[in-house]
Amino acid sequence: MKTYDTLTEALDDLRKQGFTQDYNLKSDHLHCQPDDIVLRPADFDIVDVYRFEGMTDPGDESVLYAIEAKNGNKGVLLDAYGAYSEAISSEMAEKLRYTPEN
Repeated sequence: MKTYDTLTEALDDLRKQGFTQDYNLKSDHLHCQPDDIVLRPADFDIVDVYRFEGMTDPGDESVLYAIEAKNGNKGVLLDAYGAYSEAISSEMAEKLRYTPEN
């Protein structure tokens, strides 16, 4: 897994690698506008995860997921940690618990 110093650097590099769709986290699926794409947990895999802390407040943490859909589409999901994170289904929470393969 590659490491990045900033969120912007990670997003730029992932875009170059073909992760061009922007997903939004919903309670039980991912959604991509404007194409109205819906991905349920069984419809995608997490390729990599990158965590970033806020510059001034460690509580401003975010996580960037590199996602590949079963149909080959690739994109990213940016989410906040902690109090700002969305309430999601247990199936979606389990899917987002990414552990790199050894």
